[in-house]
Amino acid sequence: MFTSNNPSSTSNLESEAKALALIKSLLLQKWIDNKNGLVKDHSESFGHFYERWLVDEDQNLADLRLAITQLSQLNNESSQSRIQQLVTKVMRHYEDYYRVKSSSIERDVIYMMNAPWLTHLENTFLWIGGWRVTITFHLLYSVVGLQFEAQLTDFLQGSIGTTRDLGSDLTSTQLIRIDELQKETVRQERELSETLASLQETIADSSLVQLSHLATQLSWEGCDRYDSINEQVKLNFRVKENKLKQVFFKADDLRLTTLKTVVDILSPIQAAHFLIAAAELHLRLNEWGHYNYNHHDDIGN
Repeated sequence: MFTSNNPSSTSNLESEAKALALIKSLLLQKWIDNKNGLVKDHSESFGHFYERWLVDEDQNLADLRLAITQLSQLNNESSQSRIQQLVTKVMRHYEDYYRVKSSSIERDVIYMMNAPWLTHLENTFLWIGGWRVTITFHLLYSVVGLQFEAQLTDFLQGSIGTTRDLGSDLTSTQLIRIDELQKETVRQERELSETLASLQETIADSSLVQLSHLATQLSWEGCDRYDSINEQVKLNFRVKENKLKQVFFKADDLRLTTLKTVVDILSPIQAAHFLIAAAELHLRLNEWGHYNYNHHDDIGN
């Protein structure tokens, strides 16, 4: 997100991009049966797709960082066009993620809701199987603030910055549009949270309470009618799962729509800085989760 004008940084980023490309090709070979981003088997295959998707995200991050560095050095039509192409590529990457995820939700919403392919750290902050939509705005404002502070420091030290980013280029018109979008997003997010809460409360509705009582009685009596009760339980939860799918679909649609709208409001260069920050945060949280929190040690130890 914060790049140097030193030519050597371009060389380092190019080397990084080549290394990431090699890793990507090896992992793609490993998961060749998921060709074209399709999950063909059980929903558990989504975990394999997600691992490959992370590799692509890391490559997109390297490409965006390199393009921003080249833009700061050259600032010509070619470098500006490259930024636009990469922003479009990254957004298609997000669209692929939600397309494949939607298919997996349709097959096994309970599995997808629990997201076992994520680390414990990431799962702690999930909302309906993904990030809260309003995190998009917190991230945006954090990037704006950090970049503005960096430019202010340079100015006070006598440096005249020429970097174009979110800290310097965000206009009042853009801020108004983002604020309006945020208010509407907060409203929709709250509605979905309330819908999910109502659905979760049905776990104690009269039908399940009665079924749990009958199942307990039959279990104690050693009656072979337990299977018939279990079938009724499955039917009951099937209704709940269908409702959960609809909530999940709406949450993911809101996530993707909000992201695309924010990117549309921003200029290509601004969007590049925002998408870099999003990828950095996502990838590092995944990394920190694996390194620091993905364990099963006893809490008391």
